[in-house]
Amino acid sequence: MIPFDLLSPETGSPLEADGAHVLRDTETGQRWPVLDGIPYLRINRGELIAATLAHLDAGETDAALAGLLADQDDWWNGPPADPEALRALVANRDTVTLRDAVDGLGWGRVGDYFVNRWSDPTYLAGLTLLEAHWNEPACAFELACGIGHYLREMQGRGVKVAGADVVFAKLWVARHWVVEKTAQLVCFDASSPHWPIAEAPVDLVLCNDAFYFLDDKADILANLRKTAGEDGWLAVSHIHNSDCPGFSAGKAVTAAEIEELFPDALVYDDAELTRALVEARAPTPRDPHEIKTCEAFSLVAGPGMRPAPRSVVDGITLPLAGTALRLNPLYKVDLSGAYAIRWPSERYAAEYADRVTYPLHSDGPKSLDWEGGPQTPVAERVRRREYVDLPERW
Repeated sequence: MIPFDLLSPETGSPLEADGAHVLRDTETGQRWPVLDGIPYLRINRGELIAATLAHLDAGETDAALAGLLADQDDWWNGPPADPEALRALVANRDTVTLRDAVDGLGWGRVGDYFVNRWSDPTYLAGLTLLEAHWNEPACAFELACGIGHYLREMQGRGVKVAGADVVFAKLWVARHWVVEKTAQLVCFDASSPHWPIAEAPVDLVLCNDAFYFLDDKADILANLRKTAGEDGWLAVSHIHNSDCPGFSAGKAVTAAEIEELFPDALVYDDAELTRALVEARAPTPRDPHEIKTCEAFSLVAGPGMRPAPRSVVDGITLPLAGTALRLNPLYKVDLSGAYAIRWPSERYAAEYADRVTYPLHSDGPKSLDWEGGPQTPVAERVRRREYVDLPERW
C-alpha cells in the first residue's frame, strides 16, 4: 500500500480513524464512513452519509454497505439498483462471480463494458501507452479507476497502487473481485473543494477513459500533476474528441484544448496505440492538430516520462509468464460447434466491432498455459486478446 494520508474534501483538514468504519475531521469533528476499507468522501451526499453513519452506529454494516452500493455518478441515466438485489449481493459477496455482482448492481450496458474490458480496443490503447513509456514505477495512482483493470496489471508487476473513483460500488467490486487487498481505494469527487489525498508524490498517475467527463479540467489536472510530483509522469488515455461524434456522454475536448492543457505532452491518436500493440512496434506521437479528427486522444506528460516511445513487445501489454489464460468470453459456440464472437449488446458492437484486435472466429481451445515470450507460437493470439487473463472469480 502507498498509502495516502486523507483530508476532508470539504475543509482540507486531516482525517483520522474513529473506530473501524469511520474517519473524523480533526478540525470540525465531521464524520465520514469507511466500508470494506474504502473511505466514502463524496460531497453533496449529506443525506446518504448521515444514513450510512446511522447504520454503522447501530452495528448494521451490511445495511450501510447496501446503501452506498446504490449510489451512482451524476451522469448515470439508468434505473436505480434493486434494493433486494443489493442485499443479496452483500450477503453472498464471497461466493458470487464478477458477472453476478455487476448484474446485482444493476449496471446494465455499463456492466457489459466492465466485464469485457480486458479485450476492448480502448483499454488496450491505455496499456500500450503505459508500456511505450514504462520506467519501472514503484507506485502509481489512478483517478477514475473503475473496477481496477489497470491497477490489477500494475500490481502483478510489483507496483504499489492506489485508486479513486466517484462511484463507491466500482471500488467495492475492485476490492472483492479484481485487485489485491493491498490496493488503497478511496471514493471522492475529483472536483471536491479540497483534493482529499494529501501530497505524497507517486511515480505514475493515470486517468483512463474518464478525463473527458470531468468538470474543472485545469484544476483537476493541477492536482494530478501535484500527485505525480517533480519526478513522476502522467498517462491519460482515451480523451474523447469533441470534433468527432462518439458514443459516450461527457465533456469532450478539442485538439487546441489538449495542446493548452498539456503543453509538455506526447500526444497520440488512441487508435494508433491499439495498432502499435497488434503490430508489436513503437507507437507514433503526433501534433494534436495533425489528428484533430481522431475519435480520442491519449498522451503522456510530466518530467518523468520517457522522451521517446519504445516498441510494444513484451511488457505490461502481455500477461506474465505462467498465467493460465482463458478464451475470450465473447466467444460462444455457434451452430457448427466452432467459436464465434457474440456481442453483448448492439451498442457494444456499434462501438467496437470495426476496431477489435481479436478474430471473429476461433478454433479454441478454451484455455491455455501462457509460457511467455513474444515469439512463441501463441503470442499473436494472446497479443490480439483471443486469450485473456481474467480474475479468478470472473
